[in-house]
Amino acid sequence: MQSYIVNGGERIEGSISSSGSKNSSLPILAATILNKGITKLKNVPNIHDTKIMFEIMELLGCKVECNKNEVIIDSRVINNYEIPDELMRQMRSSVILAGAILSRTKKAIFSYPGGCDIGARPIDLHIKAYKSLGIDIKEENGEILCDSLNMEDGTITLDFPSVGATENIILAATLSNKVVNIKNAAMEPEIVDLQNFINKLGGCVSGAGTNNIKIIGRNEIETNMEYEIMPDRIEIGTLLCSAAITNGNINIKNVKVEHILPVVYKLEEMGCSIKLKDNEINLMAKNKLKACNLKTMPHPGFPTDMQPILSSVLGIAKGTSIIVENIFENRYKYLSELKRMGAKATIEGKAAIIKGIKRYNPAKVEATDLRGGAALVLAALNAKGKTIISNIGYILRGYENLDEKLRKLGANIYVKEGEIIEKEKREWFRFLLFK
Repeated sequence: MQSYIVNGGERIEGSISSSGSKNSSLPILAATILNKGITKLKNVPNIHDTKIMFEIMELLGCKVECNKNEVIIDSRVINNYEIPDELMRQMRSSVILAGAILSRTKKAIFSYPGGCDIGARPIDLHIKAYKSLGIDIKEENGEILCDSLNMEDGTITLDFPSVGATENIILAATLSNKVVNIKNAAMEPEIVDLQNFINKLGGCVSGAGTNNIKIIGRNEIETNMEYEIMPDRIEIGTLLCSAAITNGNINIKNVKVEHILPVVYKLEEMGCSIKLKDNEINLMAKNKLKACNLKTMPHPGFPTDMQPILSSVLGIAKGTSIIVENIFENRYKYLSELKRMGAKATIEGKAAIIKGIKRYNPAKVEATDLRGGAALVLAALNAKGKTIISNIGYILRGYENLDEKLRKLGANIYVKEGEIIEKEKREWFRFLLFK
Protein backbone atom coordinates (compact mmCIF):
# COMPACT_ATOMS: atom_id res chain seq x y z
CA MET A 1 0.00 0.00 0.00
CA GLN A 2 1.43 3.35 -1.05
CA SER A 3 1.26 6.51 1.03
CA TYR A 4 1.83 10.21 0.54
CA ILE A 5 4.23 11.87 2.95
CA VAL A 6 3.48 15.59 3.09
CA ASN A 7 5.56 18.13 4.99
CA GLY A 8 3.07 20.96 4.91
CA GLY A 9 3.25 24.68 5.42
CA GLU A 10 4.67 25.64 2.02
CA ARG A 11 2.78 27.97 -0.33
CA ILE A 12 1.62 26.63 -3.67
CA GLU A 13 3.04 28.99 -6.30
CA GLY A 14 3.85 28.78 -9.99
CA SER A 15 2.47 27.68 -13.34
CA ILE A 16 1.23 24.25 -14.38
CA SER A 17 -0.73 22.61 -17.23
CA SER A 18 -3.77 20.48 -16.56
CA SER A 19 -4.12 16.85 -17.62
CA GLY A 20 -6.80 15.33 -19.80
CA SER A 21 -10.13 14.61 -18.18
CA LYS A 22 -10.59 11.30 -16.39
CA ASN A 23 -14.36 11.53 -16.62
CA SER A 24 -14.21 12.27 -20.34
CA SER A 25 -11.47 9.86 -21.37
CA LEU A 26 -13.21 6.77 -19.96
CA PRO A 27 -16.45 7.01 -22.02
CA ILE A 28 -14.49 8.09 -25.09
CA LEU A 29 -12.18 5.08 -24.72
CA ALA A 30 -15.31 2.94 -24.54
CA ALA A 31 -16.62 4.67 -27.67
CA THR A 32 -13.54 3.66 -29.68
CA ILE A 33 -15.02 0.14 -29.64
CA LEU A 34 -17.71 1.45 -32.00
CA ASN A 35 -15.07 2.06 -34.67
CA LYS A 36 -14.01 -0.69 -37.06
CA GLY A 37 -10.86 1.31 -37.64
CA ILE A 38 -7.95 2.87 -35.78
CA THR A 39 -8.41 5.73 -33.34
CA LYS A 40 -5.69 7.99 -31.98
CA LEU A 41 -6.50 9.82 -28.76
CA LYS A 42 -4.45 12.70 -27.37
CA ASN A 43 -4.36 14.09 -23.83
CA VAL A 44 -5.38 10.79 -22.21
CA PRO A 45 -4.42 10.89 -18.50
CA ASN A 46 -2.00 8.23 -17.31
CA ILE A 47 -4.02 7.06 -14.30
CA HIS A 48 -5.10 3.76 -12.80
CA ASP A 49 -8.63 3.93 -14.25
CA THR A 50 -7.46 4.34 -17.85
CA LYS A 51 -5.05 1.41 -17.35
CA ILE A 52 -7.95 -0.78 -16.20
CA MET A 53 -9.93 0.35 -19.24
CA PHE A 54 -7.04 -0.66 -21.52
CA GLU A 55 -6.96 -4.12 -19.90
CA ILE A 56 -10.66 -4.67 -20.53
CA MET A 57 -10.43 -3.38 -24.10
CA GLU A 58 -7.56 -5.74 -24.89
CA LEU A 59 -9.57 -8.66 -23.54
CA LEU A 60 -12.37 -7.67 -25.91
CA GLY A 61 -9.99 -7.83 -28.87
CA CYS A 62 -8.65 -4.27 -29.17
CA LYS A 63 -4.97 -3.57 -29.67
CA VAL A 64 -3.87 -0.69 -27.45
CA GLU A 65 -0.61 1.21 -27.86
CA CYS A 66 0.30 3.90 -25.31
CA ASN A 67 2.95 6.60 -25.66
CA LYS A 68 2.72 8.93 -22.66
CA ASN A 69 -0.61 10.71 -23.14
CA GLU A 70 -1.23 9.48 -26.67
CA VAL A 71 -3.12 6.22 -27.16
CA ILE A 72 -3.71 4.36 -30.42
CA ILE A 73 -6.59 1.87 -30.38
CA ASP A 74 -7.06 -0.68 -33.13
CA SER A 75 -10.64 -1.91 -32.69
CA ARG A 76 -11.09 -3.52 -36.08
CA VAL A 77 -11.59 -6.92 -34.46
CA ILE A 78 -13.83 -7.36 -31.40
CA ASN A 79 -14.05 -11.06 -30.55
CA ASN A 80 -15.42 -10.96 -27.01
CA TYR A 81 -18.45 -9.30 -25.41
CA GLU A 82 -17.89 -10.11 -21.74
CA ILE A 83 -16.33 -7.74 -19.18
CA PRO A 84 -14.49 -9.75 -16.48
CA ASP A 85 -15.96 -9.43 -13.00
CA GLU A 86 -12.59 -8.80 -11.34
CA LEU A 87 -11.99 -5.74 -13.55
CA MET A 88 -15.59 -4.48 -13.23
CA ARG A 89 -15.13 -4.45 -9.46
CA GLN A 90 -12.11 -2.16 -9.67
CA MET A 91 -13.76 0.70 -11.52
CA ARG A 92 -17.28 2.09 -11.54
CA SER A 93 -16.89 3.57 -15.04
CA SER A 94 -16.29 0.14 -16.56
CA VAL A 95 -20.08 -0.18 -16.85
CA ILE A 96 -20.12 2.28 -19.77
CA LEU A 97 -18.27 -0.34 -21.82
CA ALA A 98 -21.51 -2.35 -21.79
CA GLY A 99 -23.24 0.17 -24.05
CA ALA A 100 -20.37 0.23 -26.53
CA ILE A 101 -20.05 -3.57 -26.63
CA LEU A 102 -23.80 -3.95 -27.03
CA SER A 103 -23.78 -1.45 -29.89
CA ARG A 104 -20.94 -3.20 -31.70
CA THR A 105 -21.69 -6.92 -31.07
CA LYS A 106 -25.42 -6.82 -30.09
CA LYS A 107 -24.55 -8.80 -26.96
CA ALA A 108 -22.90 -7.90 -23.65
CA ILE A 109 -22.21 -9.69 -20.38
CA PHE A 110 -21.09 -7.80 -17.30
CA SER A 111 -21.48 -7.71 -13.51
CA TYR A 112 -22.23 -4.91 -11.08
CA PRO A 113 -19.35 -2.39 -11.04
CA GLY A 114 -17.16 -1.39 -8.11
CA GLY A 115 -15.20 1.81 -7.45
CA CYS A 116 -15.28 4.32 -4.60
CA ASP A 117 -17.79 3.63 -1.84
CA ILE A 118 -19.44 7.06 -1.81
CA GLY A 119 -23.01 5.87 -2.19
CA ALA A 120 -25.29 3.28 -3.73
CA ARG A 121 -24.82 4.56 -7.32
CA PRO A 122 -27.12 1.82 -8.70
CA ILE A 123 -27.13 1.01 -12.39
CA ASP A 124 -30.89 0.51 -12.38
CA LEU A 125 -31.27 3.58 -14.61
CA HIS A 126 -29.05 1.91 -17.22
CA ILE A 127 -31.00 -1.36 -17.06
CA LYS A 128 -34.38 0.38 -17.11
CA ALA A 129 -33.33 2.36 -20.22
CA TYR A 130 -32.14 -0.77 -21.99
CA LYS A 131 -35.41 -2.57 -21.30
CA SER A 132 -37.49 0.37 -22.54
CA LEU A 133 -35.66 0.12 -25.89
CA GLY A 134 -36.51 -3.56 -26.28
CA ILE A 135 -33.09 -4.83 -25.21
CA ASP A 136 -33.41 -8.27 -23.60
CA ILE A 137 -31.94 -8.33 -20.07
CA LYS A 138 -31.35 -11.41 -17.93
CA GLU A 139 -29.57 -11.76 -14.59
CA GLU A 140 -27.84 -15.06 -13.85
CA ASN A 141 -25.37 -15.82 -11.05
CA GLY A 142 -24.57 -12.15 -10.45
CA GLU A 143 -24.07 -11.42 -14.15
CA ILE A 144 -26.18 -9.23 -16.43
CA LEU A 145 -26.74 -10.65 -19.93
CA CYS A 146 -27.90 -8.22 -22.63
CA ASP A 147 -29.10 -8.86 -26.18
CA SER A 148 -29.99 -5.91 -28.46
CA LEU A 149 -30.99 -7.77 -31.63
CA ASN A 150 -34.61 -6.63 -31.13
CA MET A 151 -33.79 -3.07 -30.04
CA GLU A 152 -36.44 -0.51 -30.95
CA ASP A 153 -36.77 3.24 -31.51
CA GLY A 154 -37.70 5.00 -28.32
CA THR A 155 -37.71 7.94 -25.96
CA ILE A 156 -36.18 7.52 -22.51
CA THR A 157 -36.97 9.90 -19.69
CA LEU A 158 -34.39 9.47 -16.95
CA ASP A 159 -35.62 9.64 -13.35
CA PHE A 160 -32.38 11.46 -12.53
CA PRO A 161 -29.90 13.13 -14.92
CA SER A 162 -27.27 10.43 -14.43
CA VAL A 163 -24.02 10.97 -16.33
CA GLY A 164 -23.26 7.25 -16.59
CA ALA A 165 -26.75 6.32 -17.77
CA THR A 166 -26.75 9.12 -20.35
CA GLU A 167 -23.38 7.96 -21.70
CA ASN A 168 -24.43 4.32 -21.77
CA ILE A 169 -27.62 5.05 -23.70
CA ILE A 170 -25.70 7.15 -26.24
CA LEU A 171 -23.15 4.38 -26.75
CA ALA A 172 -25.77 1.62 -27.01
CA ALA A 173 -27.76 3.59 -29.60
CA THR A 174 -24.90 4.79 -31.83
CA LEU A 175 -24.77 1.60 -33.96
CA SER A 176 -28.37 0.52 -33.40
CA ASN A 177 -29.83 1.79 -36.69
CA LYS A 178 -32.60 3.19 -34.46
CA VAL A 179 -33.63 6.68 -33.33
CA VAL A 180 -33.35 7.20 -29.57
CA ASN A 181 -34.21 10.32 -27.59
CA ILE A 182 -33.05 10.96 -24.01
CA LYS A 183 -35.03 13.39 -21.87
CA ASN A 184 -33.74 14.72 -18.53
CA ALA A 185 -30.28 13.82 -19.80
CA ALA A 186 -27.13 14.79 -17.91
CA MET A 187 -25.67 18.06 -19.22
CA GLU A 188 -22.05 17.75 -18.05
CA PRO A 189 -19.20 18.91 -20.35
CA GLU A 190 -18.01 15.30 -20.54
CA ILE A 191 -21.26 14.39 -22.34
CA VAL A 192 -20.51 17.10 -24.91
CA ASP A 193 -17.00 15.72 -25.38
CA LEU A 194 -18.41 12.23 -25.96
CA GLN A 195 -20.91 13.59 -28.51
CA ASN A 196 -18.15 15.47 -30.35
CA PHE A 197 -16.00 12.35 -30.50
CA ILE A 198 -18.80 10.09 -31.76
CA ASN A 199 -19.81 12.61 -34.41
CA LYS A 200 -16.21 12.92 -35.60
CA LEU A 201 -16.19 9.12 -35.91
CA GLY A 202 -19.24 9.35 -38.15
CA GLY A 203 -22.06 8.88 -35.67
CA CYS A 204 -25.03 11.18 -35.26
CA VAL A 205 -25.66 12.59 -31.77
CA SER A 206 -27.17 16.00 -31.05
CA GLY A 207 -28.29 18.00 -28.03
CA ALA A 208 -25.43 17.22 -25.64
CA GLY A 209 -25.09 20.01 -23.11
CA THR A 210 -28.89 20.26 -22.89
CA ASN A 211 -31.33 17.91 -21.16
CA ASN A 212 -32.63 16.55 -24.50
CA ILE A 213 -30.31 14.36 -26.56
CA LYS A 214 -31.08 12.62 -29.84
CA ILE A 215 -29.16 9.70 -31.34
CA ILE A 216 -29.75 8.55 -34.92
CA GLY A 217 -28.16 5.12 -35.00
CA ARG A 218 -25.84 3.97 -37.78
CA ASN A 219 -25.25 0.44 -39.07
CA GLU A 220 -21.50 0.64 -38.61
CA ILE A 221 -18.59 3.06 -38.37
CA GLU A 222 -15.22 2.46 -39.99
CA THR A 223 -12.68 5.27 -40.03
CA ASN A 224 -9.17 6.24 -38.99
CA MET A 225 -9.17 9.43 -36.94
CA GLU A 226 -7.66 11.30 -34.03
CA TYR A 227 -9.22 13.29 -31.20
CA GLU A 228 -8.02 15.29 -28.19
CA ILE A 229 -9.62 14.76 -24.76
CA MET A 230 -10.85 17.89 -22.95
CA PRO A 231 -9.00 19.20 -19.85
CA ASP A 232 -9.88 17.74 -16.45
CA ARG A 233 -12.09 20.30 -14.71
CA ILE A 234 -11.89 18.46 -11.37
CA GLU A 235 -8.09 18.37 -11.41
CA ILE A 236 -8.09 22.07 -12.27
CA GLY A 237 -10.43 22.77 -9.37
CA THR A 238 -8.22 20.71 -7.06
CA LEU A 239 -5.10 22.65 -8.04
CA LEU A 240 -6.90 25.96 -7.58
CA CYS A 241 -7.92 24.84 -4.09
CA SER A 242 -4.35 23.78 -3.29
CA ALA A 243 -3.29 27.40 -3.81
CA ALA A 244 -6.29 28.74 -1.89
CA ILE A 245 -5.63 26.58 1.17
CA THR A 246 -1.95 27.63 1.31
CA ASN A 247 -2.44 31.35 0.57
CA GLY A 248 -0.65 30.75 -2.69
CA ASN A 249 -0.62 32.01 -6.27
CA ILE A 250 -1.18 29.58 -9.15
CA ASN A 251 -1.53 29.84 -12.92
CA ILE A 252 -3.08 26.88 -14.74
CA LYS A 253 -2.87 26.38 -18.50
CA ASN A 254 -5.00 24.16 -20.76
CA VAL A 255 -8.29 25.24 -19.17
CA LYS A 256 -11.82 25.48 -20.55
CA VAL A 257 -12.97 28.30 -18.29
CA GLU A 258 -16.68 27.70 -18.84
CA HIS A 259 -16.31 24.21 -17.35
CA ILE A 260 -15.10 25.42 -13.95
CA LEU A 261 -17.19 28.53 -13.35
CA PRO A 262 -19.16 27.02 -10.42
CA VAL A 263 -15.85 26.44 -8.60
CA VAL A 264 -14.52 29.86 -9.58
CA TYR A 265 -17.59 31.61 -8.17
CA LYS A 266 -17.25 29.86 -4.79
CA LEU A 267 -13.53 30.58 -4.50
CA GLU A 268 -14.19 34.24 -5.30
CA GLU A 269 -16.93 34.28 -2.66
CA MET A 270 -14.34 32.97 -0.19
CA GLY A 271 -12.03 35.89 -0.95
CA CYS A 272 -9.69 34.56 -3.66
CA SER A 273 -8.63 36.83 -6.52
CA ILE A 274 -9.14 35.06 -9.85
CA LYS A 275 -8.23 36.17 -13.38
CA LEU A 276 -9.58 34.32 -16.41
CA LYS A 277 -8.17 34.16 -19.94
CA ASP A 278 -9.20 32.11 -22.97
CA ASN A 279 -7.50 28.92 -21.79
CA GLU A 280 -5.77 29.97 -18.57
CA ILE A 281 -6.74 30.78 -15.01
CA ASN A 282 -4.83 32.52 -12.25
CA LEU A 283 -5.73 32.38 -8.55
CA MET A 284 -4.18 34.42 -5.77
CA ALA A 285 -5.14 33.97 -2.11
CA LYS A 286 -3.49 36.63 0.03
CA ASN A 287 -6.00 37.05 2.85
CA LYS A 288 -7.80 34.81 5.32
CA LEU A 289 -10.50 32.87 3.49
CA LYS A 290 -14.17 33.42 4.35
CA ALA A 291 -16.79 30.74 4.97
CA CYS A 292 -19.53 30.13 2.42
CA ASN A 293 -22.42 27.73 1.86
CA LEU A 294 -22.32 25.02 -0.77
CA LYS A 295 -24.91 22.77 -2.39
CA THR A 296 -24.01 20.07 -4.92
CA MET A 297 -26.26 19.72 -7.96
CA PRO A 298 -26.13 18.16 -11.43
CA HIS A 299 -24.41 20.36 -14.02
CA PRO A 300 -24.47 23.35 -14.34
CA GLY A 301 -24.64 23.30 -10.54
CA PHE A 302 -21.67 22.78 -8.23
CA PRO A 303 -20.07 19.38 -9.04
CA THR A 304 -20.24 16.69 -6.37
CA ASP A 305 -16.65 15.64 -7.18
CA MET A 306 -15.44 19.04 -5.98
CA GLN A 307 -17.43 19.00 -2.74
CA PRO A 308 -14.83 17.20 -0.53
CA ILE A 309 -12.04 19.30 -2.00
CA LEU A 310 -13.66 22.68 -1.43
CA SER A 311 -14.92 21.52 1.97
CA SER A 312 -11.31 20.85 2.95
CA VAL A 313 -10.52 24.49 2.12
CA LEU A 314 -13.57 25.68 4.04
CA GLY A 315 -12.19 23.86 7.07
CA ILE A 316 -9.69 26.71 7.57
CA ALA A 317 -11.99 29.56 6.45
CA LYS A 318 -13.21 32.19 8.90
CA GLY A 319 -16.76 31.44 10.01
CA THR A 320 -19.18 28.54 9.61
CA SER A 321 -20.00 26.86 6.30
CA ILE A 322 -22.97 24.64 5.54
CA ILE A 323 -22.49 21.96 2.88
CA VAL A 324 -25.42 20.08 1.34
CA GLU A 325 -24.61 16.93 -0.66
CA ASN A 326 -27.47 16.06 -3.01
CA ILE A 327 -25.83 13.42 -5.22
CA PHE A 328 -24.05 10.74 -3.13
CA GLU A 329 -25.15 9.81 0.37
CA ASN A 330 -21.76 8.51 1.57
CA ARG A 331 -19.66 11.39 0.30
CA TYR A 332 -18.84 12.67 3.82
CA LYS A 333 -16.67 9.69 4.82
CA TYR A 334 -13.55 11.83 4.43
CA LEU A 335 -14.68 14.15 7.25
CA SER A 336 -13.79 11.58 9.91
CA GLU A 337 -10.20 11.70 8.63
CA LEU A 338 -10.19 15.51 8.43
CA LYS A 339 -11.24 15.54 12.08
CA ARG A 340 -7.99 13.73 12.90
CA MET A 341 -6.30 16.83 11.54
CA GLY A 342 -8.37 19.13 13.74
CA ALA A 343 -11.36 19.89 11.51
CA LYS A 344 -14.54 20.90 13.30
CA ALA A 345 -17.35 19.28 11.34
CA THR A 346 -20.70 17.69 12.12
CA ILE A 347 -23.06 15.84 9.79
CA GLU A 348 -26.82 16.19 9.88
CA GLY A 349 -28.43 14.11 7.14
CA LYS A 350 -27.40 15.55 3.77
CA ALA A 351 -25.75 18.55 5.43
CA ALA A 352 -22.29 19.03 6.91
CA ILE A 353 -21.61 21.99 9.18
CA ILE A 354 -17.97 23.09 9.13
CA LYS A 355 -16.56 25.63 11.59
CA GLY A 356 -13.29 27.07 10.36
CA ILE A 357 -10.07 26.53 12.33
CA LYS A 358 -6.82 28.47 12.05
CA ARG A 359 -4.78 25.65 10.51
CA TYR A 360 -4.89 21.87 10.14
CA ASN A 361 -2.69 19.68 12.34
CA PRO A 362 -0.36 17.04 10.86
CA ALA A 363 -1.58 13.48 11.42
CA LYS A 364 -1.75 9.95 10.06
CA VAL A 365 -4.88 9.65 7.91
CA GLU A 366 -6.32 7.31 5.30
CA ALA A 367 -7.93 8.06 1.95
CA THR A 368 -11.47 6.64 1.86
CA ASP A 369 -12.21 7.43 -1.79
CA LEU A 370 -10.80 9.36 -4.75
CA ARG A 371 -11.96 12.93 -4.06
CA GLY A 372 -11.93 12.50 -0.29
CA GLY A 373 -8.30 11.46 -0.61
CA ALA A 374 -7.52 14.63 -2.57
CA ALA A 375 -9.19 16.64 0.20
CA LEU A 376 -6.75 15.12 2.70
CA VAL A 377 -3.80 16.05 0.49
CA LEU A 378 -4.94 19.67 0.51
CA ALA A 379 -5.36 19.66 4.29
CA ALA A 380 -1.85 18.21 4.60
CA LEU A 381 -0.46 21.04 2.46
CA ASN A 382 -1.94 23.49 4.95
CA ALA A 383 -0.74 21.69 8.10
CA LYS A 384 2.73 22.59 9.39
CA GLY A 385 4.52 19.31 9.94
CA LYS A 386 4.49 15.76 8.62
CA THR A 387 1.22 14.17 7.49
CA ILE A 388 1.02 10.59 6.25
CA ILE A 389 -1.86 9.75 3.92
CA SER A 390 -2.25 6.02 3.39
CA ASN A 391 -4.33 4.04 0.89
CA ILE A 392 -3.57 6.51 -1.91
CA GLY A 393 -4.54 3.96 -4.55
CA TYR A 394 -7.88 5.76 -4.57
CA ILE A 395 -6.16 9.05 -5.46
CA LEU A 396 -4.03 7.43 -8.17
CA ARG A 397 -7.26 6.26 -9.83
CA GLY A 398 -8.10 9.78 -10.93
CA TYR A 399 -5.13 12.16 -10.69
CA GLU A 400 -2.15 12.03 -13.02
CA ASN A 401 1.14 12.61 -11.18
CA LEU A 402 -0.53 14.72 -8.48
CA ASP A 403 2.54 14.61 -6.23
CA GLU A 404 4.85 15.64 -9.11
CA LYS A 405 2.64 18.59 -10.02
CA LEU A 406 2.42 19.77 -6.42
CA ARG A 407 6.21 19.46 -6.00
CA LYS A 408 6.67 21.59 -9.12
CA LEU A 409 4.48 24.19 -7.41
CA GLY A 410 6.55 24.18 -4.22
CA ALA A 411 4.97 21.45 -2.09
CA ASN A 412 7.03 18.97 -0.07
CA ILE A 413 5.24 15.74 -0.96
CA TYR A 414 6.46 12.32 -2.02
CA VAL A 415 5.23 8.76 -2.38
CA LYS A 416 6.29 6.07 0.06
CA GLU A 417 5.86 2.42 -0.82
CA GLY A 418 3.91 0.36 1.75
CA GLU A 419 5.50 -1.83 4.36
CA ILE A 420 4.43 -5.29 5.52
CA ILE A 421 2.26 -4.85 8.58
CA GLU A 422 3.14 -6.62 11.84
CA LYS A 423 0.53 -9.38 11.49
CA GLU A 424 1.81 -10.23 8.01
CA LYS A 425 5.39 -10.24 9.32
CA ARG A 426 4.47 -12.73 12.06
CA GLU A 427 2.63 -15.01 9.63
CA TRP A 428 5.58 -14.95 7.21
CA PHE A 429 8.02 -15.76 10.02
CA ARG A 430 5.80 -18.66 11.15
CA PHE A 431 5.69 -19.97 7.56
CA LEU A 432 9.50 -19.93 7.32
CA LEU A 433 9.87 -21.59 10.71
CA PHE A 434 7.51 -24.53 10.14
CA LYS A 435 7.65 -25.19 6.39
